[in-house]
Amino acid sequence: MSGIEHESAGARDTTEGRVFAVTGGDWGEVVDAAARVDDERIIVNMGPQHPSTHGVLRLILEIDGETVKEARCGIGYLHTGIEKNMEFRNWVQGTTFVTRMDYLTPLFNETAYCLAVEKLLGITDQVPERASVIRVLMMELNRVSSHLVALAAGGMEIGSTTLMVYGFRDREVVLDIFELVTGLRMNHGYVRPGGLAQDLPPGALDQIREGVQLLRSRMQEYDKLATKNPAFKARLVGVGRLDLAGCLALGATGPILRATGLPHDLRKTDPYCGYETYDFEVAVTDTADSYGRFLIRLEEMRQSLRIVEQCLERLRPGPVMVADKKIAWPAQLAVGPDGLGNSLDHIRTIMGESMEALIHHFKLVTEGFRVPPGQAYTAVESARGELGVHVVSDGGTRPYRVHFRDPSFTNLEAMAAMCEGGQVADVIVAVASIDPVMGGVDR
Repeated sequence: MSGIEHESAGARDTTEGRVFAVTGGDWGEVVDAAARVDDERIIVNMGPQHPSTHGVLRLILEIDGETVKEARCGIGYLHTGIEKNMEFRNWVQGTTFVTRMDYLTPLFNETAYCLAVEKLLGITDQVPERASVIRVLMMELNRVSSHLVALAAGGMEIGSTTLMVYGFRDREVVLDIFELVTGLRMNHGYVRPGGLAQDLPPGALDQIREGVQLLRSRMQEYDKLATKNPAFKARLVGVGRLDLAGCLALGATGPILRATGLPHDLRKTDPYCGYETYDFEVAVTDTADSYGRFLIRLEEMRQSLRIVEQCLERLRPGPVMVADKKIAWPAQLAVGPDGLGNSLDHIRTIMGESMEALIHHFKLVTEGFRVPPGQAYTAVESARGELGVHVVSDGGTRPYRVHFRDPSFTNLEAMAAMCEGGQVADVIVAVASIDPVMGGVDR
């Protein structure tokens, strides 16, 4: 700037050096030019309080009339610091945190985390068969309950209150089973490193069989209400399109990816918990739109019920926790009037056996077990796509680092590609077809 000389520039010396004040042209001309431009674009904030943005998702839309010209996501309104908090708790306590991330699929969060911890411990093959079968059973029931919320919330957002009522009505069937088995409807902390917190309680198998039969009979109601409904199809067909190339470029997984015709499902491509031994089909469509994702979720519920029935046939008596007492959670839990708690009979046994047994119980619960140094990555096919967890241990009783690849976070990147160029009303449908859960996005 020191060499600039201009008739519109005034210069003065200061303690910081020479400062120039440069003025532009006639401001009135700029205003007149802006007024002549026929541009009615405005910025609209849809959320974070908007009921159609799945909680606290903020959508920043630049619209021209009813057409969306630019769409961006604003996240972080539900940040809980779960991943950071886990660094200050022992390995078992970590399940209490991860179950609260994607609060619609808590059992997937728990299983993915525990599989990674078991991989670091080198006890993957030591997990009892009964525990693995129950994990699969609970995850598939969780997939059903999550998809029911996706259908119910999506229906409500386009004006189908009947679909909303049906979805939440049927979800209660699954939540009642969860409450019986884990003591809680959500945020269970049921899957633990090495197995499960407790075995199935009396009456659980009968209630699960009845629930599966009831849910299977109601699947046809969704076909009658939505699948072949012209008004429903008019709102979803061709809306929120994202082809295979777009999914691969953005890392989208789950129903979004399978709606392009690619049958990518970790239960088949990279099985865990014995999924390779179950008989089920991967639901796919080739529409690449919101309607195809709806059809996939509907078919996946049917396939999940099919897997649950196979789990019921496979259940054999046996332990649900590894035999190694240096790792196994020492308390036997029971569902009491206040939810899930320690079995008083088991505590009396520990306290009556020996002082060494009591000391071991105390140290394992308060301090936790040590995990060998290293890192591991495991992934499961949650209701929304690939849920991965990267766990790092420094050899202590607490994680050095835990990071999740949450499918809601990754899939939301596709929002702009789905919505730009479409109508404002279609943004609601596109986001509903992504089915994001902000607890998993923000963590």
